Parts: sequence; structure tokens; C-alpha cells
Amino acid sequence: MSGLPTIKSLDELTELVERRPGLYLRYSKGPDADEGKPSVDYESGLELPGLSVTVLDAEHWWTRSTHDWLARQMCKYTHLAEQDEERHAWVLTGRVAGRGPDHEPLIDHVEPVAWIDDAVVEQAREHYEKAFDAGRDSTG
Repeated sequence: MSGLPTIKSLDELTELVERRPGLYLRYSKGPDADEGKPSVDYESGLELPGLSVTVLDAEHWWTRSTHDWLARQMCKYTHLAEQDEERHAWVLTGRVAGRGPDHEPLIDHVEPVAWIDDAVVEQAREHYEKAFDAGRDSTG
């Protein structure tokens, strides 16, 4: 999938998501490695009916900027890339085939859209930490 474009800034990702609804984010070794291999629920060992992804479209109740939404969504699973240097962020579209054990969408009929440069992940992290009360939970 070397022919995929690479998104080089959080602004560029924001423009893409605002222009093209129905996009998702995945951290993995990439589209080629994921092709034909659905995600697995590691606790049960069950094969899931699609790839686990994060939604990039903001929910209808979200009144803050798309930029804020994307920074937050990108930061939810950055630990996956940090744990394995072969994993990278990429954008895809496809059909929702179900929900995973963490209520995440599971996508089949995958169409890769773009890679996300590692610098964008860092931009998202910096923005998230500035714009949000990062780490706060519902108990406090």
C-alpha cells in the first residue's frame, strides 16, 4: 500500500474528515498486513467479523471542533503504536459488520484511504493535552 497518500498534519486530517464522512482510524501494521485477517478478541480468542477501528466522524452531540474530536479519537489507542514500532495509524472506510467487546465498530469491505504520519499522532497528543482535562474520569 505504498501508493497511499500520507496525511502530514492534524489540519490535513481535519479537512479530509470534514470533506469525506464515514472514515475510521486504525493502528496496525497496515492494510496489506490486515487484508483478510479480521481482528481477534484477545480475552476470548474469538475472531471478530471485521477490523477494530475508531470512528473519525464526530457524534451529533459534539459541539466542539472537528479538530478537538480528532485529537481525542487519535489519542485513545496511541498505546498500540507505542507498544509495537511496526504499527502505524491509517485511515480507512468500509462497512460496519458489528461491534467489538469495547463497543468499537468492526469494519469489513475495507478500503484504505491514507497513512497518518507519526508527527500527526504527536500533534494530536499535544492538542489533546492542551484542549482537554486529559485523564479525568466520571468519578471526579
